[in-house]
Amino acid sequence: MTAKKKTIWKGNVRDAALSILLEVSRNQAYSNLLLTRTFETYGIKDQDKGLLTNLAYGTLQRRLTLDYYLEPFIKGKLDDWVRELLRLSLYQIVYLTKIPPHAAVNEAVEIAKRRGHKGTASLVNGVLRSVLRQGVRSIDDIPDETKRLALATSHPEWLIRRWIDQYGMEETQRMAEANNIPPVNTARVNTVHTTVEKALHQLKSEGAKAEIGKVVPEAIYCHSGNVANTYTYTKGWLTVQDESSMLPVYALDVQPGMKVLDMCAAPGGKTTQIAEHLADTGEVHAHDLHEHKLELIEQNADRLGLKSIWTSSGDSRELRDVYEAESFDRILVDAPCSGLGVIRRKPEIKYNKTEQDVESLAEIQAELLETAWTLVKPGGKIVYSTCTVDKTENDGVVLHFLERHPEAEKEVPEFFREAGLSTPNGMLQVMPHHFGSDGFFAAAIVKPELEQ
Repeated sequence: MTAKKKTIWKGNVRDAALSILLEVSRNQAYSNLLLTRTFETYGIKDQDKGLLTNLAYGTLQRRLTLDYYLEPFIKGKLDDWVRELLRLSLYQIVYLTKIPPHAAVNEAVEIAKRRGHKGTASLVNGVLRSVLRQGVRSIDDIPDETKRLALATSHPEWLIRRWIDQYGMEETQRMAEANNIPPVNTARVNTVHTTVEKALHQLKSEGAKAEIGKVVPEAIYCHSGNVANTYTYTKGWLTVQDESSMLPVYALDVQPGMKVLDMCAAPGGKTTQIAEHLADTGEVHAHDLHEHKLELIEQNADRLGLKSIWTSSGDSRELRDVYEAESFDRILVDAPCSGLGVIRRKPEIKYNKTEQDVESLAEIQAELLETAWTLVKPGGKIVYSTCTVDKTENDGVVLHFLERHPEAEKEVPEFFREAGLSTPNGMLQVMPHHFGSDGFFAAAIVKPELEQ
C-alpha cells in the first residue's frame, strides 16, 4: 500500500486538502501557513478556496472524532496517507450536507488510485461504503462524561480533564465546542492614518461585508473575502489581528511620548498597535528571539507608515544586559505559550501539545516577567499576556510573581472594567466562546513610585 511518488494534482481541492493534512501530521506544520502555500502550489481557483479551507480545517478539527467513527471499519495497519484520506472523506460524509456522500466516496477512490494502486482504491471504497451502509457509532453511549466530551469535540482527554479541573464541566464544554467553529476574519484600523468609519466605507466600496467589532473600538469584522487582499489593507489602513489580542495594549494605557518595550514582538501586531496608540510618537522597542522574524515587524511598520518602531533580536530574558535598568515607561510581555486559546485557527495545537509543555513554558514566562520588572521605571507598568487559557501559564505565573514581589501592584485596567471583561481576581481571561474571538489572557502590574 506504499504511496506513489507525489505529483501535484493541479486544481484538485480534495487532493490539496490531503496534502495539507499529511504535512501537519508528518511534520507538525502549521495549518494556517500551509493553506496559503497550497492555494498557490495547487493553483486553486478563488471559488474553491473556501471549500479547501473547510476540508482541511474541518478534518483536522474533528480528527479524534473521525478516528472513533472509523475504528470499527478498519482491520490492520494503514499507511498514514490512506488514514488521512479516510478521515477527509468521512468528514465530508458526516459534517458537510452540500456534498453527496457518494460523491465524497468517488473522489476518495480516484485519489487512492492516483496516489496508491488498485488495491488501495478497493480498500478505501470498501471502508467508506461500509460506513454509508451501517452508519457511525454513537458517542452518546460512552459512559465516562470526560471521555465523551473529549471525543465529541475532538480534544485529547488529558486536555479536557485539565480544563474541567480549572473551569468546570459547563465552561469546558462551551470552550471545546467553540474551538470547532471557524473564526471571524478580524482586522484593526490604523487610527494614525484614518478612522474606523472611513476604513469601513472603503472596505464596503470594495465589496466586503464588514462591521465594527464587539469590544475594541478599532476592531472590524470582515464576513467575506480576505482582508489582506483588499486595497484598504494595502494602503496601510488595516492590520489583520484577532479582537481579543488587541486587548493587552489597552491594558498598557500608553501615552504620547512614552518609551515602550515589546519583549516578544514578532510578527508585530501588538507592536504596531502600541505605536498607533502612541500616535507614532515616543519609542517602541520591538524585541524578538528570532532575527528572521524582525523583517515581518519592519514590513508591517512600513506598510502602516509608522516611524516610532525600533527592532532587535536575542533572548528577551537577557535584556537587562542590553537596556539600562528602569528605563521603560511601559513593557509588554506577550509571552511564548501553549497557544491553547487559538485552537480554532491552529487545530493541530490540541494534538501536539502536552502537559509537560505547559509546565516548562511557565518557567520561561516567569523569567521573562522578572526581566521586565528590572527594566520598567518606578511608576511604570508591565502587561503580561498570552494566547492560552491554561491557568498555570496565566494566573499561576502572575500570582507567583506577586508573591516574590509584594511591592508590585496588580491593576485592573479601566477599559477591562468598563467592558465587563475583568475576572474576580483582577485579571483578564477571554474564552473562545465569550464573543467569538481567540482565548486570551492579560494582567497589568504597576511598579510603585520611589518614596521621596
